[in-house]
Amino acid sequence: MSPVVIPARIKKILIIKPSAFGDIIHSLPFLNAVKSTFPNARIDWVVAHGLHTFLEGHPMIDKLWVIKKDQWKKIGYLKSTLNEIFGLVKGLGKEKYDIAFDLSGILRSGLITLASKAYMKIGFEESDEGSPFFYTHKIKGGMDNHAIDRYLKLAGFIGCDTSSVNYPFAPFDNHSDICNILPPNYVVISPSAGKPANQWPAEKYGELASMLPLPSVVISSGADAAIAERVVKFSQGKALSIAGKTTLKGLMPIIKGARFFITNDTGPMHLAAALEVPVVAVFGPANPVRTGPYGSIHRVIQKKLPCSPCYAWQPCSHWRCMNELTVREVFDVVKEMTET
Repeated sequence: MSPVVIPARIKKILIIKPSAFGDIIHSLPFLNAVKSTFPNARIDWVVAHGLHTFLEGHPMIDKLWVIKKDQWKKIGYLKSTLNEIFGLVKGLGKEKYDIAFDLSGILRSGLITLASKAYMKIGFEESDEGSPFFYTHKIKGGMDNHAIDRYLKLAGFIGCDTSSVNYPFAPFDNHSDICNILPPNYVVISPSAGKPANQWPAEKYGELASMLPLPSVVISSGADAAIAERVVKFSQGKALSIAGKTTLKGLMPIIKGARFFITNDTGPMHLAAALEVPVVAVFGPANPVRTGPYGSIHRVIQKKLPCSPCYAWQPCSHWRCMNELTVREVFDVVKEMTET
């Protein structure tokens, strides 16, 4: 589809991408392309509570519409949810956006797009849950493209230059207090994942850490601290857990200072790729074409099985994609990368 002719006087743009962490990082090149084309436009962003801290203070974003979306399906929060939704609908409607972009493509984000009352409501034609019904312009993103390239197609549709991929981050501290306890030369391991099926066993990460020539720093959320501690347990004293001890922005100097980043398919993996830290990514049922680390300096390790990728949420009965992936296979890839 050819780009549409968009007047340069566009004043207000809304980006709808509440979550997840990795998806928000994928959206930053889109934000950069749009702001570069429309430098005088106001850009607002609908983001989930908790993840909003990563975007706070961003010089390209004028306002964050923060929603507690995780509570919206919980009956105990019905009253507060209704108040939040009514306030969001009323507030968005008053803004008179020229363009609203739905990068999520589900029913909730489609309804938020509708609520924006934007003159142009743009999303993907293959989006889920009926969300394209709410768009004025439907763009073919393609399901066999990386998420970053798909998002940039929306920017290209309104005439933005998408020839380069740049990640504009909100300001962050280049040296947090926790950096003081880290070894001078280290690898970061991220052993948790949003989907249990995407999680290579923690004891294997621990065994891998025991074989590496460098010490490992293990990161995760506080909720997944037990996974990080299991990695430490099997590392023979060569891993340090800082699980739950950093903010999202606080992860940035830690990852930026690493020699390598070894991980499952998870949000911090995309942060490492954006920071140009070499990534070794362990993939099972997920599709690295869509959600792998973006860039040529990274390596994806995935068993070639007829059932993969299956996009499963929970491990299946055999879970061969993860169970049959050995520590030695991953170690060999890391070793190869260190020698090149």
